[in-house]
Amino acid sequence: MKQMTAHCGLACHECDAFLATQQNDDEMKKEVARRWSGQFHMNINPAEVSCNGCRSDGECLSGYCRACEIRKCGREKNTANCAQCADYACEKLDKFLAMAPEAKKRLDEIRRGV
Repeated sequence: MKQMTAHCGLACHECDAFLATQQNDDEMKKEVARRWSGQFHMNINPAEVSCNGCRSDGECLSGYCRACEIRKCGREKNTANCAQCADYACEKLDKFLAMAPEAKKRLDEIRRGV
């Protein structure tokens, strides 16, 4: 499976919603929805688990990714991810990266290769 790094540095190709969608596995989507509903204390249905990844052009995005301000900014600036942005790392991204150190590490590695 092709690797896809989200604008924020998360690995889409490791996300359960992305994997369930790519495998067209409805049972996996149900399990992910059940697990995420408990983890995030909200009701998530299996349709909201469908996602083709942050950088996809279509509407098949998980609920959070559809509303993500970091994704929106990256798409407006036409960057593959935030490591390629002249404003790296902005305040909005820094707040997110404080919660996701693996994403920061991935973006920093990409940035060094830019």
